[in-house]
Amino acid sequence: MDERLIKSGDLPLRRRSLLPGTGFFYPDSLDEDHAEQRAREAIDGAEAVVVTDSDADGLGCIALIRELYDAALDVDPFLDEIEARLAVDEAAAVDEAGDDDAGADDDAGADDDAENADADDEPEPESPVALLASGPHSLTESLEYVAEYAAEGVDVFVCDIAPDDYEGIAAPLEAIVDRSNRVSWYDHHQWPDAVAEAVGEAGVDLVVGDSDAECSTDVALGSLDHEFDDRFVDLAEVTRDHDLWINDDPRSKDLADYAYWTSPEEYAAVVGAYGADLPAVVDDYIAHRRVEKEQLIELAVDRAAYKSVGPWTVGVTYGRCSQNEVADGLREGGADAAVIVKPSGSASIRGSEDFERAHLVARQVDGGGHPKAAGCKPEIYDDMMDYAAHWLSEGETAKRVILAAFERVAEEVDAPTEDADSDGG
Repeated sequence: MDERLIKSGDLPLRRRSLLPGTGFFYPDSLDEDHAEQRAREAIDGAEAVVVTDSDADGLGCIALIRELYDAALDVDPFLDEIEARLAVDEAAAVDEAGDDDAGADDDAGADDDAENADADDEPEPESPVALLASGPHSLTESLEYVAEYAAEGVDVFVCDIAPDDYEGIAAPLEAIVDRSNRVSWYDHHQWPDAVAEAVGEAGVDLVVGDSDAECSTDVALGSLDHEFDDRFVDLAEVTRDHDLWINDDPRSKDLADYAYWTSPEEYAAVVGAYGADLPAVVDDYIAHRRVEKEQLIELAVDRAAYKSVGPWTVGVTYGRCSQNEVADGLREGGADAAVIVKPSGSASIRGSEDFERAHLVARQVDGGGHPKAAGCKPEIYDDMMDYAAHWLSEGETAKRVILAAFERVAEEVDAPTEDADSDGG
């Protein structure tokens, strides 16, 4: 297949917003082989291994842990690389302005998935504290890598991830506990009691913070036996500001965007060195990337529809975009809850003061999360024809499935009232 067909950098912005990034089209087998190779290289000889979510909160945890072990990477090469990326993008913009037939040279700066895939192809710097970027759906795989490749006596940390059940992680987690000096798990999501109990009984030091008051970086900061500099205390506060949707500190939006747009190693190195007060070159990079981000947000908000489900108004939209800002826009349009269906097939569900059941809706559609923020990927894609229909219809089937989940949750909310009325009769 012509590689240009899966690279979206040359497409008009609206058309690009309807399609997934380049990384979506890579076969899982290639991704898995690559992930295992990179994990083995990172883990080999490591003093400690951190399996963490790759958002700002999860990566804030590894910045703290590397500080604890005096294992932070030198930040200067990363800053030089950012300057080089900006220079390339500026040169491409000049060329495009001077040539009506010219397009972007590649997807850098335009396609998040492609840029992250390119970053992953570069040789990673090495730290004695290995970083394995993971998530709820890849947690078992990440733990299996640690169980297979980590040395005897290694320290292991899992951060900012909550497993859906214990059975899926039991074998690798118990193998890790058997060979490790220390296994600690820091999180702030809502855990089923049975899963938390099983993880603790396996020998893990599990600390789950209050999801309404703490982010995982807060939990790690309070749990690690170390006197951290003020920049790390500030980093935790600013990370919490975004992760708990407080949004009082403008720096928190910068952290969230930067973590999304760059590699996990770069983010961890930069915030480890600077905390939440990012250096000027990073500010320039964020501003550069944010121009297109705002355009994609506007497109997603403009194509939204509003549906009445039970007592709630649900804003539903589709597109490659930043879900939190789109959700803000839908709330401004009168939505109690927001659903943002992505071209990749997944969806983000965001709540408000009037809707704190996002996690209950997500659980109905193979997902989970927080009361005000959750994610899912409906099991509706059997082949590429289903994805083609998904892109052409702007996620119509996924929208229907998720709205049906809202309806079921609404019925559950009404049920106690009906029971009470029945009892009173």
